[in-house]
Amino acid sequence: MKYLFIDSATTNLVVAIINDGKIAYIYDNNDNHDTSSKMMPVLALAFDKAGFKPQDIDKIFVVTGPGSFTGIRVGLTVAKTMAYSLNIPIVPISSLEVMASGNGGTALINARRGYVFAGTYDNDLNDIYPDSYVLMNDSLAKPYISYDNFDFETVKPNIDILKVIIKHENDKDVSPHTLKPNYLKLTEAEEKLKKHDRESK
Repeated sequence: MKYLFIDSATTNLVVAIINDGKIAYIYDNNDNHDTSSKMMPVLALAFDKAGFKPQDIDKIFVVTGPGSFTGIRVGLTVAKTMAYSLNIPIVPISSLEVMASGNGGTALINARRGYVFAGTYDNDLNDIYPDSYVLMNDSLAKPYISYDNFDFETVKPNIDILKVIIKHENDKDVSPHTLKPNYLKLTEAEEKLKKHDRESK
């Protein structure tokens, strides 16, 4: 079985092609919020290096968030277009689960303004604390989430894509028409509209 994995939810763009349980090619690099211009060249390079064509893919695994609004949309658009046009099953994956896949524990993404996207997983990638949008050091979440010595600017997660694929290999695929981003919070435009609605009442 040949799988395509796409994660563009953070500045660290990951595109991988898996062939019969082994990684045929992986691109894993910090693209500093330049995902929109790099996605297609990286994808083309991945297929070239792996020696496959898009129509060879049996299933697509795509990270749906949380994370960067723009980054998530870029990866989802590519994955959904491929899934629809080539009739390939598509399976959604959590960005926090991917980040925790290397050794379990807490995965954190800076959501700004003192908030984080956070999730805590065990070694088998079962969630101990579900993916959430929480205030940093929130007293209710703190027993389940470790922030100790965490530096958003320097920490690069040690991910294990094969572990994620194995866990979700038999998940039921979803329609590309109904697959949506998992932002976990309102977009800035939605927040402004909500604020406007409250103030106008």
